[in-house]
Amino acid sequence: MHAFRSHSCAELNKSNVGETVRLSGWVHRIRDHGGILFVDLRDHYGITQVLCDPDSPVFAEMEKVRSEWCIRIDGNVKARDPELVNDKIPTGEVEVFVRDLEVLGAADELPLLVFGDQEYPEETRLKYRFLDLRREQMQQNMTMRSDVVTSMRKRMWDKGFREYQTPIITASSPEGARDFLVPSRLHPGKFYALPQAPQQFKQLMMVAGFDKYFQIAPCFRDEDPRADRSPTDFYQLDMEMSFVEQQDVFDTIAPVLAGVFEEFGGGRKVDAPNEWPQIPYAEAALKYGSDKPDLRNPIEMQVVSEHFAGSGFAIFAKLLEQEGTEVRAIPAPTGGSRKFCDRMNKFAQQEGLPGMGYIFWRKQSADTIAQEQGISVKEVNAKIKAGEIVLGEEAAGPLAKNIGPERTEAIRQQLGLGVGDAAFFLGGKPKAFEPVAGRARNVIGEELGLTDKNRFAFAWIVDFPIYEADEETGKVDFEHNPFSMPQGGLDALNGDPLAVKGYQYDLACNGYELVSGAIRNHKPEIMLKAFEIAGYDETEVKSRFGALYKAFSYGAPPHGGCAAGVDRIVMLLADQQNIREVMLFPMNQRAEDLMMNAPSEPATDQLMELSLRVIEQD
Repeated sequence: MHAFRSHSCAELNKSNVGETVRLSGWVHRIRDHGGILFVDLRDHYGITQVLCDPDSPVFAEMEKVRSEWCIRIDGNVKARDPELVNDKIPTGEVEVFVRDLEVLGAADELPLLVFGDQEYPEETRLKYRFLDLRREQMQQNMTMRSDVVTSMRKRMWDKGFREYQTPIITASSPEGARDFLVPSRLHPGKFYALPQAPQQFKQLMMVAGFDKYFQIAPCFRDEDPRADRSPTDFYQLDMEMSFVEQQDVFDTIAPVLAGVFEEFGGGRKVDAPNEWPQIPYAEAALKYGSDKPDLRNPIEMQVVSEHFAGSGFAIFAKLLEQEGTEVRAIPAPTGGSRKFCDRMNKFAQQEGLPGMGYIFWRKQSADTIAQEQGISVKEVNAKIKAGEIVLGEEAAGPLAKNIGPERTEAIRQQLGLGVGDAAFFLGGKPKAFEPVAGRARNVIGEELGLTDKNRFAFAWIVDFPIYEADEETGKVDFEHNPFSMPQGGLDALNGDPLAVKGYQYDLACNGYELVSGAIRNHKPEIMLKAFEIAGYDETEVKSRFGALYKAFSYGAPPHGGCAAGVDRIVMLLADQQNIREVMLFPMNQRAEDLMMNAPSEPATDQLMELSLRVIEQD
């Protein structure tokens, strides 16, 4: 017999009754029923119930065993009584009577329990991650992650791609985040960098003629942490193709991702890739307040500035006199109650705004009609009863009183709302209020039950602007990927830079950015002009991106690609809200590894060897 096990803890069933078996694993739970010890023994694959009574030669030893001890047992497989069968686990029809026991690893008192669903502070979970990972949910998450990566690889190979590995130690390159720098021992005073992405290498591979590349690539960025982003490192499905246009990239990667979501999405609906909408960036910002809209939520914002210009609502009326301002409405079907409107107003205040204007529509009251017609409420009720008056809808809320019935009716008609509905309003320069408007849209959809939870809703966001201007200085810089091909090529760069759009795209799903990519700028003259507009002269471009510039001068093919965030995809599939739930050994919110004590102070001899010294900060 094998030294540690003849079966895993998920294999035994009725067909094994009568056999002598050997199992190894962790003590998941111990129950003492009148002198009979029942132990749930767990390994990576499942759980088997083993039992030990005073007739067992190792009963005294088994009494010493505690939760999370690692043990080996030998025993006889017995059928459970019919009334004791556990249908929830594969081994639920049998149990093993223990004849021999070996303690492989005793456990100290546990800082967190593996059994059960107890909640622990994240700091505790990350410090003792090796214990946290034993928990059932974490085992499932990591298994899913492994399976998702395997599925991605297979699907990419089936598409005719080959996997290649690009360097981990490279040169510093501006990719939109801070680099992790690595000091060179052999070249004092100089630094390597961990790659933010394989961007330049994969483009160089296209110039080298490899045509179709992919990689499950580690990427390193010194970023501020968020719930959906690691502050240090992450993995992405990275791909690049030669001789392609934007639609070719979509047609390649979309079926791969759709297949993964269908395979691991637990039956949730996945639209066919050819049905994924392509939404221009400007339209996404206007309708959804985000370049990663959650399309499970049907709410679309609209511009309603004309209804407030010159109105009795002075705040918006004066605001609209300023250049570049507008007022947008967020429709809220079924949200027509003062209680809900007040709740959303409080949300806006928590977001740092003074509040959020609203109008809600309700059935007319007899009081309102009485005031309008100058008669008593009693007379109104009599006329309603006689059918002489039919109650319509009326607009309520402070905004409605300020702008009057004609304007509120025009707003209602534009938004397609009716009795029982509401609308919320934000004004100013769009870039300033869009993020709050987008979050408000999401909250409204959630609170009113409008968001379809049983669906993965994908959308390509296209036509990203290449440049943006600093509001204070007016300086033009890249807004997005500097390596994107401008739509219209070199000619487009001779006009207004803020009007230039790139062949750049993101794939959004359920409010998260899953994919980012572009058709690349592969012509040296366009590359120089694009960087010149952003303030980089030819010398600096050749210094920073010398390899790309040279490569583009030696017959570069048109090429494009994208990268899909593996961690974020698994987070969605596992129905988790925090990306650390699907990463084996993540950092905490302060970019610290509490388990390995990183970052740590280097030893003096290490610094000397690297010709470095640490300067104390004030």
